[in-house]
Amino acid sequence: MQSERVASRSAEQRNGSPQLDAVSLAIIEQLQEDGRRPYAAIGKAVGLSEAAVRQRVQKLLDQGVMQIVAVTDPLTVGFRRQAMVGINVEGDTESVADALTAMPEVEYVVMTAGSFDVLAEIVCEDDDHLLDVINKRIRSLPGVRSTESFVYLKLKKQTYMWGTR
Repeated sequence: MQSERVASRSAEQRNGSPQLDAVSLAIIEQLQEDGRRPYAAIGKAVGLSEAAVRQRVQKLLDQGVMQIVAVTDPLTVGFRRQAMVGINVEGDTESVADALTAMPEVEYVVMTAGSFDVLAEIVCEDDDHLLDVINKRIRSLPGVRSTESFVYLKLKKQTYMWGTR
């Protein structure tokens, strides 16, 4: 058992990711179901005191394992057009990804291997706004060779339950 813990700690140190035990995963799952759930209720569900849950949650936040945020539906707050934009880059992919992250309309940026170098999810008020962002701001970035846009017609599933189910 001791050798398993040492191996686990070594793996954690190598990849920089904190090891999550079953209780931490259960706390995360409780918060994924309801981010406003009281610590006392979480404690009851996972077998810890309210204070212990508070400490665990703070540690998970401090480690960057999770965030507690309000998630809005873009349509209900006036943003009627969403798209994923695939971007091919010539040269430094990281500088293009950094420039995209600075744009307020860009919600998600990932550097990829495959058909595109970077994928960016964009949320805009309407088609004119989307055209402006793609045509005048993304395509004008140094190093952007080409883009391909995938306009969202209907969102069928969006979940934030990674890592617990």
